[in-house]
Amino acid sequence: MAGTLAAVRFVLASASPARLAVLRAAGIEPSVVVSGVDEDAVAAELRDPSHEDVVVALAGAKARAVAGTLPESGPSVVVGCDSMLSIGGDLVGKPGTPEIARERWSAMAGKTGELLTGHAVLRREHGEIVAEASGTRTTVVRFGEPDDAELDAYLATGEPLAVAGAFTLDGLGGWFVEGIDGDPSSVIGISLPLTRELLRRVGVSVTELWTPPTS
Repeated sequence: MAGTLAAVRFVLASASPARLAVLRAAGIEPSVVVSGVDEDAVAAELRDPSHEDVVVALAGAKARAVAGTLPESGPSVVVGCDSMLSIGGDLVGKPGTPEIARERWSAMAGKTGELLTGHAVLRREHGEIVAEASGTRTTVVRFGEPDDAELDAYLATGEPLAVAGAFTLDGLGGWFVEGIDGDPSSVIGISLPLTRELLRRVGVSVTELWTPPTS
Protein backbone atom coordinates (compact mmCIF):
# COMPACT_ATOMS: atom_id res chain seq x y z
CA MET A 1 0.00 0.00 0.00
CA ALA A 2 2.94 2.31 0.57
CA GLY A 3 3.47 4.56 -2.40
CA THR A 4 -0.24 4.72 -3.30
CA LEU A 5 -0.76 8.12 -1.72
CA ALA A 6 0.54 11.22 -3.46
CA ALA A 7 1.34 14.42 -1.62
CA VAL A 8 0.18 13.11 1.72
CA ARG A 9 -0.39 15.86 4.27
CA PHE A 10 1.08 15.08 7.71
CA VAL A 11 -1.03 16.66 10.45
CA LEU A 12 0.29 16.85 13.99
CA ALA A 13 -2.59 17.06 16.48
CA SER A 14 -0.51 18.78 19.13
CA ALA A 15 0.63 22.25 20.14
CA SER A 16 3.90 20.87 21.57
CA PRO A 17 6.91 22.77 20.21
CA ALA A 18 9.13 19.85 21.24
CA ARG A 19 7.17 17.39 19.06
CA LEU A 20 7.26 19.84 16.17
CA ALA A 21 11.02 20.23 16.56
CA VAL A 22 11.58 16.46 16.57
CA LEU A 23 9.60 16.04 13.35
CA ARG A 24 11.32 18.93 11.62
CA ALA A 25 14.74 17.59 12.56
CA ALA A 26 13.66 14.21 11.16
CA GLY A 27 12.68 15.64 7.78
CA ILE A 28 8.95 16.27 8.14
CA GLU A 29 7.27 19.68 8.06
CA PRO A 30 3.83 18.95 9.54
CA SER A 31 0.67 20.99 9.60
CA VAL A 32 -0.14 21.70 13.25
CA VAL A 33 -3.77 21.56 14.34
CA VAL A 34 -4.53 21.65 18.06
CA SER A 35 -7.32 19.32 19.16
CA GLY A 36 -8.73 21.14 22.18
CA VAL A 37 -9.68 17.78 23.70
CA ASP A 38 -10.64 17.74 27.38
CA GLU A 39 -8.07 15.20 28.53
CA ASP A 40 -9.55 14.81 32.01
CA ALA A 41 -12.97 14.02 30.56
CA VAL A 42 -11.55 11.42 28.19
CA ALA A 43 -9.59 9.72 30.96
CA ALA A 44 -12.63 9.78 33.28
CA GLU A 45 -14.64 7.72 30.77
CA LEU A 46 -12.16 4.84 30.86
CA ARG A 47 -13.00 1.88 33.07
CA ASP A 48 -10.11 0.38 35.05
CA PRO A 49 -7.54 1.31 32.39
CA SER A 50 -3.88 0.36 32.33
CA HIS A 51 -1.37 3.18 32.05
CA GLU A 52 -0.93 2.26 28.39
CA ASP A 53 -4.70 2.42 27.85
CA VAL A 54 -4.78 5.99 29.15
CA VAL A 55 -2.12 7.44 26.86
CA VAL A 56 -3.47 5.59 23.81
CA ALA A 57 -7.03 6.76 24.50
CA LEU A 58 -5.91 10.37 24.86
CA ALA A 59 -3.80 10.22 21.69
CA GLY A 60 -6.71 8.71 19.78
CA ALA A 61 -9.17 11.31 21.02
CA LYS A 62 -6.86 14.12 19.91
CA ALA A 63 -6.31 12.58 16.48
CA ARG A 64 -10.02 11.99 15.88
CA ALA A 65 -10.95 15.50 17.02
CA VAL A 66 -8.50 17.05 14.57
CA ALA A 67 -9.42 14.68 11.74
CA GLY A 68 -13.00 15.89 11.99
CA THR A 69 -11.96 19.47 11.32
CA LEU A 70 -9.89 18.92 8.17
CA PRO A 71 -11.10 19.69 4.65
CA GLU A 72 -12.14 16.75 2.51
CA SER A 73 -9.71 17.37 -0.33
CA GLY A 74 -6.37 15.58 -0.41
CA PRO A 75 -5.05 12.54 1.47
CA SER A 76 -3.65 13.06 4.94
CA VAL A 77 -2.39 11.30 8.03
CA VAL A 78 -3.26 12.70 11.44
CA VAL A 79 -0.98 11.89 14.36
CA GLY A 80 -2.17 12.29 17.94
CA CYS A 81 0.21 11.98 20.89
CA ASP A 82 0.05 11.86 24.64
CA SER A 83 2.79 11.43 27.24
CA MET A 84 2.62 10.72 30.95
CA LEU A 85 5.05 9.62 33.63
CA SER A 86 4.59 6.54 35.78
CA ILE A 87 6.36 7.09 39.08
CA GLY A 88 5.81 5.01 42.20
CA GLY A 89 2.80 3.34 40.60
CA ASP A 90 1.06 6.65 39.85
CA LEU A 91 0.47 8.03 36.36
CA VAL A 92 1.00 11.78 36.21
CA GLY A 93 0.81 14.37 33.46
CA LYS A 94 1.52 18.09 33.41
CA PRO A 95 1.73 19.50 36.94
CA GLY A 96 0.32 22.93 36.07
CA THR A 97 1.53 24.66 39.25
CA PRO A 98 4.93 25.11 40.92
CA GLU A 99 3.63 23.41 44.06
CA ILE A 100 2.64 20.23 42.24
CA ALA A 101 5.85 20.28 40.21
CA ARG A 102 7.86 20.51 43.41
CA GLU A 103 5.98 17.53 44.86
CA ARG A 104 6.69 15.55 41.68
CA TRP A 105 10.39 16.27 41.92
CA SER A 106 10.43 15.28 45.57
CA ALA A 107 9.07 11.90 44.49
CA MET A 108 11.32 11.56 41.41
CA ALA A 109 14.73 12.79 42.56
CA GLY A 110 17.30 10.02 42.64
CA LYS A 111 14.77 7.47 41.40
CA THR A 112 13.56 6.03 38.11
CA GLY A 113 10.27 6.50 36.34
CA GLU A 114 8.67 5.26 33.16
CA LEU A 115 7.75 7.79 30.50
CA LEU A 116 4.81 6.42 28.51
CA THR A 117 4.00 7.88 25.13
CA GLY A 118 0.85 6.91 23.26
CA HIS A 119 0.39 7.60 19.55
CA ALA A 120 -2.58 7.26 17.23
CA VAL A 121 -2.31 7.58 13.44
CA LEU A 122 -5.37 8.08 11.25
CA ARG A 123 -5.20 7.95 7.47
CA ARG A 124 -7.84 10.02 5.67
CA GLU A 125 -8.99 10.00 2.07
CA HIS A 126 -11.90 12.04 0.65
CA GLY A 127 -12.81 13.19 4.14
CA GLU A 128 -13.12 9.68 5.56
CA ILE A 129 -10.87 7.75 7.93
CA VAL A 130 -9.82 4.68 5.96
CA ALA A 131 -7.21 3.21 8.31
CA GLU A 132 -5.96 3.73 11.84
CA ALA A 133 -3.30 2.35 14.14
CA SER A 134 -2.15 3.07 17.66
CA GLY A 135 0.52 1.99 20.11
CA THR A 136 2.76 2.98 22.99
CA ARG A 137 6.42 3.26 23.91
CA THR A 138 7.80 3.07 27.44
CA THR A 139 11.20 4.53 28.30
CA VAL A 140 12.87 4.33 31.70
CA VAL A 141 14.15 7.70 32.95
CA ARG A 142 16.82 7.91 35.65
CA PHE A 143 16.46 11.19 37.52
CA GLY A 144 19.23 13.17 39.19
CA GLU A 145 18.94 14.96 42.49
CA PRO A 146 18.82 18.74 42.04
CA ASP A 147 19.60 20.65 45.21
CA ASP A 148 17.11 23.13 46.65
CA ALA A 149 18.58 26.12 44.82
CA GLU A 150 18.65 24.28 41.49
CA LEU A 151 15.06 23.09 41.88
CA ASP A 152 13.89 26.59 42.84
CA ALA A 153 15.58 28.01 39.76
CA TYR A 154 14.12 25.31 37.51
CA LEU A 155 10.59 25.79 38.80
CA ALA A 156 10.94 29.55 38.37
CA THR A 157 11.51 29.10 34.63
CA GLY A 158 8.01 27.68 34.23
CA GLU A 159 9.26 24.90 31.97
CA PRO A 160 8.32 21.94 34.18
CA LEU A 161 4.75 23.16 34.72
CA ALA A 162 3.56 22.39 31.19
CA VAL A 163 5.31 19.10 30.41
CA ALA A 164 4.53 15.51 31.33
CA GLY A 165 6.22 14.48 34.54
CA ALA A 166 7.51 18.00 35.24
CA PHE A 167 10.72 17.50 33.28
CA THR A 168 12.19 17.71 29.80
CA LEU A 169 15.02 15.83 28.18
CA ASP A 170 15.74 18.40 25.46
CA GLY A 171 15.47 21.55 27.58
CA LEU A 172 16.52 22.83 30.97
CA GLY A 173 15.29 19.66 32.63
CA GLY A 174 17.97 17.69 30.81
CA TRP A 175 20.48 18.91 33.40
CA PHE A 176 18.68 16.80 35.99
CA VAL A 177 18.27 13.56 34.02
CA GLU A 178 21.06 11.06 34.60
CA GLY A 179 20.11 8.85 31.68
CA ILE A 180 17.38 6.91 29.91
CA ASP A 181 16.84 3.34 28.81
CA GLY A 182 14.84 3.40 25.61
CA ASP A 183 13.81 5.79 22.86
CA PRO A 184 14.91 9.42 23.44
CA SER A 185 12.47 10.84 20.90
CA SER A 186 9.63 9.24 22.85
CA VAL A 187 10.71 11.09 26.01
CA ILE A 188 10.76 14.37 24.09
CA GLY A 189 7.19 13.72 23.02
CA ILE A 190 6.92 11.81 19.74
CA SER A 191 8.55 8.45 19.16
CA LEU A 192 10.04 8.31 15.67
CA PRO A 193 10.29 4.49 15.63
CA LEU A 194 6.69 4.07 16.81
CA THR A 195 5.37 6.70 14.41
CA ARG A 196 7.16 5.00 11.50
CA GLU A 197 5.64 1.66 12.50
CA LEU A 198 2.12 3.09 12.80
CA LEU A 199 2.42 4.91 9.48
CA ARG A 200 3.45 1.65 7.85
CA ARG A 201 0.42 -0.06 9.37
CA VAL A 202 -1.90 2.46 7.72
CA GLY A 203 -0.14 2.10 4.38
CA VAL A 204 2.22 5.08 4.34
CA SER A 205 6.01 5.00 4.16
CA VAL A 206 7.66 7.65 6.28
CA THR A 207 10.05 8.39 3.44
CA GLU A 208 7.11 9.68 1.38
CA LEU A 209 6.62 12.38 3.97
CA TRP A 210 10.15 13.73 4.10
CA THR A 211 10.52 17.34 3.01
CA PRO A 212 12.55 17.54 -0.22
CA PRO A 213 15.94 19.18 0.33
CA THR A 214 16.29 22.76 -0.86
CA SER A 215 19.11 23.70 -3.19
